[in-house]
Amino acid sequence: MKRFIDNIKKYFKYAVFSAKADLKSEVAGSYLNWLWWILDPLCFMMIYIFIAAVIFRSSEPYFPVFIFIGLTVWDFFNKTVNSSVKIVSNNRAIVTKIYIPKYILILQKTFVNLFKMSISWILVFILMFIFKVPLSITYLYFIPLLIIIYLVTFGVSTILLHYGIFVEDLANVTSLTLRLVFYMSGIFYNLATKVPKPFNSILLRCNPVAYIINAFRTIFLKGQLPSLVMMSFWFVAGIILVAIGVHIVHKYENSYAKVI
Repeated sequence: MKRFIDNIKKYFKYAVFSAKADLKSEVAGSYLNWLWWILDPLCFMMIYIFIAAVIFRSSEPYFPVFIFIGLTVWDFFNKTVNSSVKIVSNNRAIVTKIYIPKYILILQKTFVNLFKMSISWILVFILMFIFKVPLSITYLYFIPLLIIIYLVTFGVSTILLHYGIFVEDLANVTSLTLRLVFYMSGIFYNLATKVPKPFNSILLRCNPVAYIINAFRTIFLKGQLPSLVMMSFWFVAGIILVAIGVHIVHKYENSYAKVI
């Protein structure tokens, strides 16, 4: 773990600089430039609101905020995990010429997606103000929940980084699995009320994305405390996932350049 911390300190500036370069390249040559980072989540929110509220007639309180919270968490997890499978081969020009701990590539990708997620959270807070969602002391749990989703995402992504190098079809399997997880995470519906027992409880406990989304909705829209037991469980699980992923990368990273 000391090696991991030392590498994070050593390559942190590189990850930040590379993330900034990625963000600039995304909007280079675009007429709307950075406005796409706002329009993209807004458009998705409106699509899902139309599907759930108009077609399926959902009566969930503060429904636009409800949807946006789900999309914000899911977008960060989905984009980071999906890109992690091929992240080493996609950065072949770097990893074959200079040494860099491969999980730094994941760190860089999380910085890009954290920036985009921060924009989405700003939009969430604006919507909460517009729809007059009551303020609550439970908002203080926002940071711990962010830490948990970050740890889980980083851990899962680091593990997939390793196996993605050796298993060619893993990218397709991951994409299909993430689609399944999307529908099992309650992005545009309430898992607790729409899924029959005991399956709703199982999903909310065993699916980290579903749990985190539900916890954010609980503190923001209901003003209630999330389950501290489940928060502790997924915090520890996130650390374990990171430890496993980092250990695997340290053990096998010398062979990555030969494979790709």
